[in-house]
Amino acid sequence: MKRWAAILILLPLLTALPVSAQQEKLAQTTMKFLSVSVSPRAAALGDALTAIDHGSASLFYNPSGMAWQESNLDVALGQMQWIAEINYSMGSLSFRPGSGRLGVLGFSFVMVDYGELEETIRFDNEQGFLDVGNFSPSAWSFGVGYARKFSDRFSVGGHVKWANQYLANSVSAIDDAGEYTREKVEEGVLAYDFGVLYKTGFRSLNFAVSARNFAPEITFSEESVALPLTLNIGVSMDMMDVIMQGSNMHQLLLSVDAANPRDFSEQIKAGMEYVFLNTFILRAGYAFPTDEQGFSVGLGLKQSLRRFGFGADYSYTDFGILSNVQRLAIRLSL
Repeated sequence: MKRWAAILILLPLLTALPVSAQQEKLAQTTMKFLSVSVSPRAAALGDALTAIDHGSASLFYNPSGMAWQESNLDVALGQMQWIAEINYSMGSLSFRPGSGRLGVLGFSFVMVDYGELEETIRFDNEQGFLDVGNFSPSAWSFGVGYARKFSDRFSVGGHVKWANQYLANSVSAIDDAGEYTREKVEEGVLAYDFGVLYKTGFRSLNFAVSARNFAPEITFSEESVALPLTLNIGVSMDMMDVIMQGSNMHQLLLSVDAANPRDFSEQIKAGMEYVFLNTFILRAGYAFPTDEQGFSVGLGLKQSLRRFGFGADYSYTDFGILSNVQRLAIRLSL
């Protein structure tokens, strides 16, 4: 166990080095869709999910959480309407061969529809621009992850994903006849996530570290940009272990994350989840500092029928002048 303790101490220091080196490049990353929270449960908790196991959806936050999956199969599907009417679809699936003795294997996808936008270019005319039609940018990622417990307290996990972003077939030149020459602006890259989760043994106290979106820089036209690399350190605990030890009717999960992103200032994220009779769920969370994002709240329902499990989650996040973001997801397990 001393070896694992050393890893837990050194990992944040090692992963912090490349993040710290990029702090001057604030707001200069691409493929930002990879850092948008897609799970209603996570969003309702202020995205403080690093130290919480969340089945197959752990792939989007801390892959090591997938190792604590109790069912042989876990499936999550969700939909989100982001700001500016941008639509996200997400899905994850995980299964544990050999009842977990061989670890847990998972798959994930995210698809983003930005809608249809008007395309204009600068031009020497009275208006100063030309309207050259419409375009529909899009983005997606597909990943494969693996997580494994090395003891009844410690797990590690990794997630490899191919991320792709299509911007437009943009106009690069106009000939004398007024014909447009177009250039396809699209890039893809392999990105990596990994994490560790440690159950301390002090009641339900968990400690975890994750790093998301490790990848080389990519180049759109002539500009090289990096992905939104983020280091997260989190703790979580069921406060009923302190308030009402041994209660099976109530759970009150408290989770706190410290996030160090590449493209904006550090954040503290905190959330609470109350579960009654292991069925009805209320959630609330907050992240700070932020520009427009306010409080998040959410509802959940879960039920087990013999070996079959079903769950549904909803979250609402206030974004000030940018209106609000709502997320909905269902979860199935066998």
